[in-house]
Amino acid sequence: MWETYHTVCSLEDALEILDTEQNKAKIIAGGTDLVLELKKGLHPEVRTLVDINRIKGLNKIWEEGDFVHISPLVTHNQALVSKTLINFALPLVKAAQSIGAAQIRNVGTICGNVITASPANDTISPLVAFDAELLIQSKYKKRWISILDFYQGVRKTLLKNNEMVTDLRFKKMQPKQKGSFIKYLLRNTHGISVANVTIILGFKGNSITDAKIALGAVTPTIIRAKKAEEFLLGKAINKETVAEVGSLCLEAATPISDIRASEEYRNHLIPLLVERAMNEIQSGKWKEFPEKPVLLWGKTNGNQKPSQESFVHNKKVPIRTTINKKQYSLSSGQEKTLLNLVREETGLTGTKLGCGEGECGACTLFLNGLPVLSCLIPATRAHDAEITTIEGISEGEKLHLVQQAFIDEGAVQCGYCTPGFIMSAVKLLEEKPNPTQLEIREGLAGNICRCTGYYSIIRAVEKAARENTSVGKELK
Repeated sequence: MWETYHTVCSLEDALEILDTEQNKAKIIAGGTDLVLELKKGLHPEVRTLVDINRIKGLNKIWEEGDFVHISPLVTHNQALVSKTLINFALPLVKAAQSIGAAQIRNVGTICGNVITASPANDTISPLVAFDAELLIQSKYKKRWISILDFYQGVRKTLLKNNEMVTDLRFKKMQPKQKGSFIKYLLRNTHGISVANVTIILGFKGNSITDAKIALGAVTPTIIRAKKAEEFLLGKAINKETVAEVGSLCLEAATPISDIRASEEYRNHLIPLLVERAMNEIQSGKWKEFPEKPVLLWGKTNGNQKPSQESFVHNKKVPIRTTINKKQYSLSSGQEKTLLNLVREETGLTGTKLGCGEGECGACTLFLNGLPVLSCLIPATRAHDAEITTIEGISEGEKLHLVQQAFIDEGAVQCGYCTPGFIMSAVKLLEEKPNPTQLEIREGLAGNICRCTGYYSIIRAVEKAARENTSVGKELK
């Protein structure tokens, strides 16, 4: 999928490579979108990937006066525990929570979601409502661009071949502002938006003083519903107001029919989502957010280890890594995914290839302690990293208590999905030793069982949790 892979330790190194390679190179941060696009042959000109994942200091969220800043490596899961974002940009946090499953959110970044430029990408909607700006940088200059000006069409942006986004900023929500993000998807979790809406309103008493409404997945780019915003000024939220806003938002949209929904169905959804968002704001439910969301971080802090030096990987440079506490030096596989590296270069075939697109969770393993979907992770991420596969969670012949619980509860049918489920469950119980059934369902949302053995799988995790009698005890 690529010929040369750079892991850089500074922005300067990344920008130098982009300037030299131009359209032959692409920046990769999380990579959950880009790797899938490369698999599908969408970037035939790309020969070089520039991995910024280990640049120190690029995973920060900070306040600067009235603004909140988000660096390029901030993941969706990191947004869920950011007090700054929860206090000043809760609609963005809820959008980040709605993206994929925990394995995706552990590596996928907010800036990456923005750059991919799909109108169904959830975090773009609140950022458009916040009038966010992007700092675009090349080797020679920097420029701030409005997020609305950034988009030129479906998956098209103003970003030049030698440029990258190095900062994202927007103004904080004020005490008199309230905001809601609402998304409709075709299953309970881990799905792409059929349509979404973000509404941010300012109030003086019951009267609306300012309004921002962004619509996602219903136009070629995410847009602001300007007429609806203007209509709301001076109004109070009531049945008539909500109905008219829904109609004006429908007027602003130009939905299409695709694999997820028809044009007619999206038109049906728009006023319904607007109504839900307005009702959330009026009732105060927009402020509700779990104190400790399911992250599947286990005992980690959600960060990857920065690199002290830049290095390049090609067929002549081995990948030196630790897998299941054993050191490897792999002289081939640099152009593969982490899944293929583990299976084909080390013979550890317990991790399974299911969909190959980050949907089924069969390929879940731990990268520096974080569960990830290895079918979407470049093999070179294994360099100077610690990998744990299903073969590595037990000690000797003694099974991990989650493995034993799966046997005891008969939580296996064809067994193909089982390694991924077990890996997710192990991290869930490290993070939440006594999870509720809802938390178990959330923790396993990124894993699919085609045999529909979910009831026995949930029972197995509950059994493992009961046997983990000491809260906070490390699972062995």
